[in-house]
Amino acid sequence: MEFHRLLFTFFIFQALIISQISILCTANSKLFREYIGAEFKAVKFSDVPINPNVDFHFILSFAIDYDTSTSPSPTNGKFNVFWDSTNLSPSHVSSIKSKHPNVKVAISLGGYTVGSQFAYFKPSSVRSWVSNAFTSLTSIIKKYNLDGIDIDYEHFQADPQTFAESIGLLIKALKRNKVISFASIAPYADNEVQRQYLAFYFNNQISNYNGGKVLVSFQSDVRRGLTPEDGFFDACNMLKSQQRLHGIFVWSADDSKADGFIYEKQFQEILD
Repeated sequence: MEFHRLLFTFFIFQALIISQISILCTANSKLFREYIGAEFKAVKFSDVPINPNVDFHFILSFAIDYDTSTSPSPTNGKFNVFWDSTNLSPSHVSSIKSKHPNVKVAISLGGYTVGSQFAYFKPSSVRSWVSNAFTSLTSIIKKYNLDGIDIDYEHFQADPQTFAESIGLLIKALKRNKVISFASIAPYADNEVQRQYLAFYFNNQISNYNGGKVLVSFQSDVRRGLTPEDGFFDACNMLKSQQRLHGIFVWSADDSKADGFIYEKQFQEILD
């Protein structure tokens, strides 16, 4: 994901699919989610403050269906690890989940770039991509003892229907086989990206998910976007007073490390 942009999902927010999805939820949630590992800044799970009273999701960024050569090429759904696996290894995942029972860990798929090029969703066919993705992701998820996936493709060499069908079938297969317990989608405010993700929601894929949550987004590199000083905290508190604060998600722990994770602490206090 490109670091200088705000993240958006479902227009402005992130949509979290737990086994159900209901866009019109009417209660607050204590869900806090944060991307980690994409910028290779040696940030560890244990660096991030975790409030024991919130539901905390780390999102490893990213797993990408490209090979790991010096000039990566698409692999039609065969995913590889592209996050800082030295500091965010399987043993690190086990340790943080053991110390904090309220923590779950997911992986984000796609992202903005791989190496120096765009990371494209480029399936040879729906069937082959889903088969490869299911097999490769199941292996990664079991190796790292993960709980869910996040969909964050931002460049496409496929039409919206192919993307919708592929992602829908993948999530359905992973959940049916109890590989994951939740999934989320994260398009940002770009016409082409939203065109792909709107198909995911409004075609027949929506029947796969009965219920869900829409989360407010924040970028911890505060040089861009709505900052806490400019009203982000006020907006969160307003939504909370209206019983419409379904959670907060942040890009990213890598950026937050330099500031001592001051915003993460305050966000979790809002949710608590």
